[in-house]
Amino acid sequence: MRTARGRNPRPTSVALGALPRPVAVAVGAGGVLGAAHVGVGYALEERGFVPDMIIGTSVGALLGAIAAAHPEGSAPWLDRVWTRLRRREVYPLGYPPSRSSVFTDRGLRRLIARSALPSRIEELPVPFTAVAMDLDTGAAALLDHGDLESALLASAAVPGILPPVEREDRTLVDGGVIAYLPVLAALQAGAASVVALSTGPEGSPSCPAARRRGAGAIAARAGVLLLRHQIERDLHEVARHVPTVVLPTGIDAWPAPWDFGHSQRLISTAHRTAAKFLDALRVRGPGLYRTDSPPPDGAGPAVAPSLSGGLL
Repeated sequence: MRTARGRNPRPTSVALGALPRPVAVAVGAGGVLGAAHVGVGYALEERGFVPDMIIGTSVGALLGAIAAAHPEGSAPWLDRVWTRLRRREVYPLGYPPSRSSVFTDRGLRRLIARSALPSRIEELPVPFTAVAMDLDTGAAALLDHGDLESALLASAAVPGILPPVEREDRTLVDGGVIAYLPVLAALQAGAASVVALSTGPEGSPSCPAARRRGAGAIAARAGVLLLRHQIERDLHEVARHVPTVVLPTGIDAWPAPWDFGHSQRLISTAHRTAAKFLDALRVRGPGLYRTDSPPPDGAGPAVAPSLSGGLL
């Protein structure tokens, strides 16, 4: 297993510094909601945290690769880029029309090209894995070597929305189908502790739902519950083995998946909330550490009692 290279050590927070090594950051999917990841990234960087490995799915793969390329300070750059993005830049309509997707991946390719990334995954300073799904077998594809651009395109290839990627004799699509929050992949990679970055209503274990009557609203709610079940199952499985910290965003009003106009609000709210959570965090031993979870037996308080929910 590779470890992070070329570090410039800085003091880190007590809780983060106490996490067993190697520490993996698992960055989840979420499309435009990935702006919240940028805010959480600010909080981690301010506390001098550099992970030993980064595992990302979909938008989390793109943000994770940029963080792996610039481990000492990617959040300000991502902030500038993310707050200027618009839907047509990321999801341009296909021309000529494609049978496999509504949008082309031209916008995503341009975004990757201007992200100052190396051509191969092995060249990243921090070990990195992009998670995709094999469309033929349904198995997770853990892309930790080879061409970086195709790995990121594959991990973000939302079925029917963006084109699938042919890589190493496999047809690959968005890893969020099978690993929306890739904590299991982090454990498989050898992590001794995991810091999880999850976005959107599906990342909240307790999100009250209003009564829904329309077909679209019912389908959307079912999709959220399906993803939430997957996330909760994977988090609890990993927490049985290693300390698993889920960083809160404090966001309770999420924009539509194509609406980039709320990026600044998502970044600033997640930054504030994650910072307060990290300053109150105490970790001792395997278990799930987040705002709604009791601490593992004998671990003391997981977070300060005042941090019972999000801040807005």
